Amino acid sequence: MIPIPMPPPPPTDPPQGADMVVIPKEHAVFWMDDQGRWCNRHGPFQHRRIIDHFNRSIRRDEGGYYLTQARDDLIEKVYFRYAETPLFATRFTSAPAPRLYLNTGATVDLSPADLFVRNDQLYQQLKDEHIKFTERALMDIAPLLGETAGGLVIGIGQAVYAIADG
Repeated sequence: MIPIPMPPPPPTDPPQGADMVVIPKEHAVFWMDDQGRWCNRHGPFQHRRIIDHFNRSIRRDEGGYYLTQARDDLIEKVYFRYAETPLFATRFTSAPAPRLYLNTGATVDLSPADLFVRNDQLYQQLKDEHIKFTERALMDIAPLLGETAGGLVIGIGQAVYAIADG
């Protein structure tokens, strides 16, 4: 498994050497919905700082996606549920090069060959993971998209690339 590029851990990451408790996703009290919103039993989170912290804290290992939290001398590693993917392109810029800004704080190059549409949603494949475009990212990239008889395309510079369906 090749990890996706991630920003440095937030300053609240747990200290090395602390005891760890692993909470499986079935017991997590929060999850991410299909639009990339963090939710709990009361509904979507409302506080931007908490949302940003959760997004920046997403990590992945062989067990799946998780967040960690330090409590005294204990580390909680909480695997969480998500609808399709916990990775979302929240913004797109074309200059100086086409880039996607992810909810995690990471940036990745836009790869036209790795774009695909499924259920009327735009995604980019990234190794063994996929990134879903948010509405804002779609608005950013919309001027580059077009429709042909063969389907959806994206124009980057002088090149036009077909976007796979499915």
